Amino acid sequence: MKIEVTAFPRAQQGSSANRRLRGAGRVPGIVYGANQAAQNVELDHNALLFQLKLEAFHASILDLALDGQKFQVLLRDYQMHPWKQQVLHVDFQRVDKNRKIHMRVPLHFLNADICPGVKTGGGVVQPALNEIDIQCLPDDLPAFIEVDLKDMQLNHTLHVMELPMPKGVEPVTKLKHENPSVVSVHVPKEIVIEEEAPAPVTEIIGEVPAEGEEAAAAAEGGEKGEKKELAAAEKKEPAAAPKKEPAAAEKKGPAGADKKESGKKGKE
Repeated sequence: MKIEVTAFPRAQQGSSANRRLRGAGRVPGIVYGANQAAQNVELDHNALLFQLKLEAFHASILDLALDGQKFQVLLRDYQMHPWKQQVLHVDFQRVDKNRKIHMRVPLHFLNADICPGVKTGGGVVQPALNEIDIQCLPDDLPAFIEVDLKDMQLNHTLHVMELPMPKGVEPVTKLKHENPSVVSVHVPKEIVIEEEAPAPVTEIIGEVPAEGEEAAAAAEGGEKGEKKELAAAEKKEPAAAPKKEPAAAEKKGPAGADKKESGKKGKE
């Protein structure tokens, strides 16, 4: 799959010029390598952002069209805005067909659901690597490497040196020496959560009253409460004052009568 990238020469340099360029919908970049001088370029932002979403764009030989010429390059680096979908800068490296290149390509795992370790052993495929560093000539660069898992047994681990590599492709020297694991099939371990022991309960040992006794105690408590309420009410109410009888009127009555009688006797 051939991917073509269109670039244009960039004359202005510096942070201010780059900000103006991004504001106009362009991306500043650079092309270097193959014993040639580095060249500043600019690209259309939306077209580059779309291509960056393609997996093959990151691990393929690209055809760069620049100033009426075409040559092969590799995507070496790019910078994105921290939170915007905006490409800030991009780096391309020229390719020499006669020199080996070092690239990181993705791994594609096949037949993971039908391998014996999963289908009959109840295991789960656990990838340790999703990409691998390889070296090869530019014409031999694969877009990805397939890893067929159809024969993977339970508790089996596949290492780097066991991977079937395409013709002319080999792992980098570091991976050859270390030979790390790529993928394995294991039964997932159960996660045991220890339950907290319940807090000890302190029992109070004593005589438990019978149902009749409880009822009598409750009734007695109720009567005492009523008596206390009545006593409190009597204290609050003031005693009624006794009515005074008209004793003076009664005394005046008989005295006046005696005077009238004595007056009559004197006249007689």
